[in-house]
Amino acid sequence: MTYGERIPIKTRREVELMREAGQHVAEILLELRELAEPGIPTSEFDRVATEAIEKRGLESSFLHYGPGGLPPYPATVCVSVNEEIVHGIPSSRELVEGDILSLDFGTINRGFHGDSAVTIPIGSIDEESQRLLEATRDALYAGVEQMVPGNRLSDIGHAVQTRAEGAGFSVVRQFVGHGVGRILHEPPQIPNYGRPGRGPRLQPGMVFAIEPMVNVGDELVRMLEDEWTAVTADGSRSAHFEHTVLIKDEGPEILTRIAGSH
Repeated sequence: MTYGERIPIKTRREVELMREAGQHVAEILLELRELAEPGIPTSEFDRVATEAIEKRGLESSFLHYGPGGLPPYPATVCVSVNEEIVHGIPSSRELVEGDILSLDFGTINRGFHGDSAVTIPIGSIDEESQRLLEATRDALYAGVEQMVPGNRLSDIGHAVQTRAEGAGFSVVRQFVGHGVGRILHEPPQIPNYGRPGRGPRLQPGMVFAIEPMVNVGDELVRMLEDEWTAVTADGSRSAHFEHTVLIKDEGPEILTRIAGSH
């Protein structure tokens, strides 16, 4: 991987706006988690998320987003179930006991984005799925712990990969973390794998969205006909956790975490 693009450094004012955006994201995701029960159609998450954004006077990071010639994404929140890795489109599909549900959600607060994702058990889930959720969440925090000034960019992905694969799972390579700020996907790309000690040194004021996607089976991905929904090629289950994180002199600050969140 090459590291040719400059990584933006946020000003104090920009950090404050991103902190506000992150708090909105965390609070709305908590609202969405309360809906996650058997019998709920995935479209309900989009309805509630849209109402919450409008009530708060925010904009959606995802609605109508369409980079690289993709059709515009048609919803406010990405809703992915079981073998769906990321970018699932809300529909009339109803959740059932034992599903795992990934919600990926972002808002724009006065020009700045916050971005977060969480995978939720629907009722009682099997032991393997529970281990998958725990390993993916642990991998996220392993990556966040590397976000200290002086570390290298690749230290983040190496920590994610080590934790996830150490638990017996595989890391998706087709989708990566990213810088975030005025643009949803700013430089740099942040793979969830790789050798440590490579790339730019981390500096205070950098803000990244760290988002491991971890599969029970292998890391291969297949795209559905809607051109958005990514599923595991082998049909195994996948989990996705994400936080927007600020690098400070004293270490990382998670901007999308509040009491009760993941």
